[in-house]
Amino acid sequence: MTENAVPEGYFAQPKSGSRRGVLVLHPWWGLNGTLRGVCDRLATAGYSAFAPDLYHGQIATTIPEAEALSHALDTRTKEAFAEIVAAADFLQRAAAPTGQPLAIIGYSLGAYFALVLSNTRPDLVSKVVVFYGTGALDYTKARASYQGHFAENDPYEPAESVDALAAALQQAGRPAQIFRYPGTGHWFSEPDRSDAYVPSAAELAWQRTLDFLK
Repeated sequence: MTENAVPEGYFAQPKSGSRRGVLVLHPWWGLNGTLRGVCDRLATAGYSAFAPDLYHGQIATTIPEAEALSHALDTRTKEAFAEIVAAADFLQRAAAPTGQPLAIIGYSLGAYFALVLSNTRPDLVSKVVVFYGTGALDYTKARASYQGHFAENDPYEPAESVDALAAALQQAGRPAQIFRYPGTGHWFSEPDRSDAYVPSAAELAWQRTLDFLK
């Protein structure tokens, strides 16, 4: 990919000006309408938002389909991470003010990649928001501030994993806000997941995210 080429994904820009670039990393469903909607909402709020498509056009609507796509991604993790870095580099050039560190919002599978990027490329990342996703990592090299949104009842990300993330960030001296939403489960912020979506929690998490990004 040439330096000025647009990576595969979805790019939403505000009508005028831009506060900063926000990289959006999709969950195991892929780059679906919900994630495109996240980018559009960020653009409405004044941010340049880009979501790389790690599945290259494939989208899952059921858990078995999502498991198959995520397992396939596991076999090419290095390639996928290189695509994320390329997307971050592109957005840092394309967003105004050019060259400033980015914010990242990662959902579930994407949350793990967001946390890894904040460690391996601390020059690129100033703020990280994760939705129901963690990572058992060493954050001592990171320079970012963190915000996490987690469900009360989540077999994919149990309380122990959330506690471990909070402890690792504290040990590394990183500023962090960890929010837990009573009566919710995994995917509570995704309106297309009718079995899990909780509008009141989703809206509260979104407002907290926007306040954090300022």
